[in-house]
Amino acid sequence: QVHLVESGGGLVQAGGSLRLSCAASGRSASVYAMGWFRQAPGKEREFIAGINWRGDNAHYTNALKGRFTISRNNAENTMYLQMNSLKPEDTAVYYCAADKDLIAVATTPDYWGQGTQVTVSS
Repeated sequence: QVHLVESGGGLVQAGGSLRLSCAASGRSASVYAMGWFRQAPGKEREFIAGINWRGDNAHYTNALKGRFTISRNNAENTMYLQMNSLKPEDTAVYYCAADKDLIAVATTPDYWGQGTQVTVSS
């Protein structure tokens, strides 16, 4: 069982930056691939980025690559999402997820966090 807790969301002006964190706990949490998703009001949850357990292989949805960067610190069992040049359309609830497989973490992860709200004002 892996428990995930997101933090770092909030209100930011367009053009600004935020860094989200996802703290993982539980047995062997550091060997899980992890990922970020978001869900805007009235829209389906969408995949943003995933990273393998070693932190040396990451993949992104093309639309966000370049503005968003995923990383992790296994010593602290924490994953991050650095978000730059934020736009009002980035407003959403952001979720972290975990799975033993890097491919599966982008589609059907085994574990989810509760989410953190990000609001970008124009």
